[in-house]
Amino acid sequence: MRAQDRTILHVDMDAFFASVEQRDHPELRGKPVLVGGTGDRGVVAAASYEARAYGCRSAMPMTLARRLCPQAIIVKGSYSRYQAVSEQICDIFRQFTDQIQPLSIDEAFLDVTGSLVLFGSGEKIAQEIRSRIRSQIRLTASIGVATNKFLAKLASDLSKPDGLMVIHPEMVEKVLPSLAVDRIWGIGTKTAQRLYRLGIKTVHDLRKMDDNWLAAHFGSYSHRIRELIYGIDHQPVHAPDPPKSIGQQQTFPEDLLTQQDIRNVLLEQAQSVGGRLRQSRLPGSVRDR
Repeated sequence: MRAQDRTILHVDMDAFFASVEQRDHPELRGKPVLVGGTGDRGVVAAASYEARAYGCRSAMPMTLARRLCPQAIIVKGSYSRYQAVSEQICDIFRQFTDQIQPLSIDEAFLDVTGSLVLFGSGEKIAQEIRSRIRSQIRLTASIGVATNKFLAKLASDLSKPDGLMVIHPEMVEKVLPSLAVDRIWGIGTKTAQRLYRLGIKTVHDLRKMDDNWLAAHFGSYSHRIRELIYGIDHQPVHAPDPPKSIGQQQTFPEDLLTQQDIRNVLLEQAQSVGGRLRQSRLPGSVRDR
């Protein structure tokens, strides 16, 4: 099958952790909510769109987020609860395809090429998935539809929140050239800032650079960059490999000063890892026996 004949969806839940909290606690709806650690060392795991309006975002130190939005309501959150909701969402995906590639707890790629005969176009499938997530899970999702993963994710990003966008092949030249360079996979914040200083701000600007220039700035990744800036992406949707290890980490608001405190935390973490091990596909886990 030619790459341009594929139909790929990228499903991204809107402010997932914060949205689950607002769903489960009606008093939080319409208010700025931050999910994460509450101490001086805490980090924002998710920010509701009401909080994002003040500049709050995930991975931001909680102290900074609280300065930006003093009225924000901080919730510690529950990863196990979010994981259970994520599984419910994946159950909806499986009603349309078994070709699913989770990227994280709140987003995934779906290859629905083989499902078009049964369910209609990619857009119709995306509409139905959004409808079922809204009615059954009571959350919203943004979905991008395209012929490859890069364009599908770009479409979902451009449609957030609670949106649906289809990038047809004939639309690529209308959508890509004016986009900022940091929309391209592999160009992070630091690289984008370096490009900005060189006067390269948009995909159109980057397209003007020849292969030697790209190789000098991106090395072995330059060929991939050249393809992406023209909307080309041949990567398949594939299920993730079984995890090779399972770990547990935690940021503490204050230092642990006694051996007993450390033992208590280690015991809690060992129990958590053991529970996740039983649900995993690691060799030696219950499922593999």
